[in-house]
Amino acid sequence: MIYQLKPYNKTNLLTNHLNLGGRNQKGEAIEVTSRYLTRAGKPWIGVMGEYHFSRADKDTWYKELCKMKAGGITIVATYLFWIYHEEIEGTFDFSGDRDIRTFVNICQQVGLDVILRIGPWAHGECRNGGFPDWLIHKPFKKRENDPEYLKKVKIWYEKIYEQVQGLFFKNGGNIIGIQLDNELVNQAEHLKKLKEIAIETGFDVPLYTVTGWNSKYGAKIPVDEVMPVFGAYPEAPWEGHTHRLPLSHNYVFNEVRNDTAVGTDVIKETDEDGWRLPYERYPFATCELGAGQQVTHHRRPIISGMDAYILSLVKLGSGNNLVGYYMYHGGTNKIGKNSTLNETKATGYPNDYPILNYDFQTALSEYGEVREQYRLLNLLHLFVNDFGDMFAPMEYVPSALNKTFPDPNDLNTLRYCVRTDGVSGFLFVNHYQRLAKLKDVKQAVIDTGMTCFPAMDICGEIGFFFPFHFPIGSAVLEYATAQLLCRVGNTYFFATINGITPEYKWDGEEAFSIVPGYDSAYQKGELTIVTLTWDQARFVRKLSETVYVGESCDLYEENGVLCAAEEGDFSYHVWNGTKFEEHHVHRSFHPATVSFQNLETLPFVIPLEYEAELNIGGTRKQIWKKISVTSEEGFIEIPDVCDVEQIYANEVLVADNYYYGKPWRVPAKLLYQKECYLVMSEWKDDFYREF
Repeated sequence: MIYQLKPYNKTNLLTNHLNLGGRNQKGEAIEVTSRYLTRAGKPWIGVMGEYHFSRADKDTWYKELCKMKAGGITIVATYLFWIYHEEIEGTFDFSGDRDIRTFVNICQQVGLDVILRIGPWAHGECRNGGFPDWLIHKPFKKRENDPEYLKKVKIWYEKIYEQVQGLFFKNGGNIIGIQLDNELVNQAEHLKKLKEIAIETGFDVPLYTVTGWNSKYGAKIPVDEVMPVFGAYPEAPWEGHTHRLPLSHNYVFNEVRNDTAVGTDVIKETDEDGWRLPYERYPFATCELGAGQQVTHHRRPIISGMDAYILSLVKLGSGNNLVGYYMYHGGTNKIGKNSTLNETKATGYPNDYPILNYDFQTALSEYGEVREQYRLLNLLHLFVNDFGDMFAPMEYVPSALNKTFPDPNDLNTLRYCVRTDGVSGFLFVNHYQRLAKLKDVKQAVIDTGMTCFPAMDICGEIGFFFPFHFPIGSAVLEYATAQLLCRVGNTYFFATINGITPEYKWDGEEAFSIVPGYDSAYQKGELTIVTLTWDQARFVRKLSETVYVGESCDLYEENGVLCAAEEGDFSYHVWNGTKFEEHHVHRSFHPATVSFQNLETLPFVIPLEYEAELNIGGTRKQIWKKISVTSEEGFIEIPDVCDVEQIYANEVLVADNYYYGKPWRVPAKLLYQKECYLVMSEWKDDFYREF
């Protein structure tokens, strides 16, 4: 069957119409057009990953940020939770793990920009959405232009500014943006006031962002003053029920930016006040693509690498020009002076979250372990980091089969689209739907209107994008049935897609296929083309303008030294300009072994607020075990089926977890040379699960 596209209609590009943008001391500018951001005068796609400095150990910041950079992240977004820094009114704490200035400086050392999410309200599954308890008890209205509230906000902003002054983009620093509040969708005047206060305080940055979602007409924002950013998640653990959700529309190509906007084809154009967010004035930008998902007590989905990868790929194909993830790196909540700092139903919020665990099942775990989405998402990041200036101006064109709002329950129709500038472009295909199986498509011939791809069998769980009529050096690649990864000089790297033969056709020449692998390089004039297998591509890292391929290991650079995220010996291949060379590295590694001793009772009393976590939904039986580990190296696994599990080291709660079907992995160093106990509460089938 031949598959075609709808006609391409180029939209007008608006420039210099927003009160955004800025320039640094070197004259480099970051600007915002109606379709994309620019940097140093070129279209630019940033890759933003959320990582909460205050939910991590300061001693690990540098290493973990190096891993993020190796995974293709170029911008770090981080919340400042008010309650973390002013739990007691008038007493501010920016020390230790709360030291935002050091964190920003380390980001710059690693080569990462920063967007500060300064609230005042943040959410982030933090107690009171990040508001201190003392603020909650004040008699004035919050998150409105109440003068007394604004006085407190002003103090909060000033205290943050004291910590980060001189680190802004205009000063040669790396803070390029500020997010104002969070998920405030109906208070445009308040958001405008927050921006005014921020600027008066000294926050002078190119980008001011706000939440764009949560209303079918788009959030009410101060138009032209801020940039709305959007999100999309694989699941919704915050839903109040314990039933399976409908299939997610985030796995169908669709230029609608707002998750809740599905169905707007049958409602009027504006709300009762005449409001409609003017999407056409802003680029499609995201800040909360779900690279993972935090479990709640009543909903415990399992997020796979493909869940995250295809979600991001679909949004990229649909026009996303700022790739932003929440979370990209998991973390661990602090314990406050007067309370735990996690969101709970007891604090008036709709969900119960773990006291400590904010792992989020994401690319880099709570403890820095690499998950599959880290590898898969990097395939997208390599591409946009190297080709974003060419790709960003390309616009979304739906398939000729596409409805305005494609139905994710349609498991038979091929899902595809292109992004194009009318001359060249990329064909996007998705053959994956979370929690469903798509019908295999045989001998699909996709005609972009500029290039006709050869017949392909699109089967199994795959998603990809292929270039067409794409200029590479002085040549034009008519098409490739391999995914473009990255480039170094005149060498271009591609990845094969499982089940599809990698074939190349240059303008005016016959098509030919390639056997992928380390020895696949071929010359095209001054160009070198390298085609790697999908499994090899998962471990490609571009570090300091050099391409490495780990042998089933995840490489990154730390202090100029090549490292692997996994402990022990590792091997890798490095491109030397003409071929791949193999290298081996030996590292001493003595992984801990663990033993468990069943107990009749614990030798200490669990504090009531920790005991409450073990009995959410009613009193539950408990199992107690003593844990012993033989070294501080590596991880231990706890496979037990239970409801909630907690670990105490020297009578201090150091880790907890809501069981969601996977063994709980804990670093041995948390337990080594300490008296440790595991407490598990009884599993009752009273939550949504996918195991």
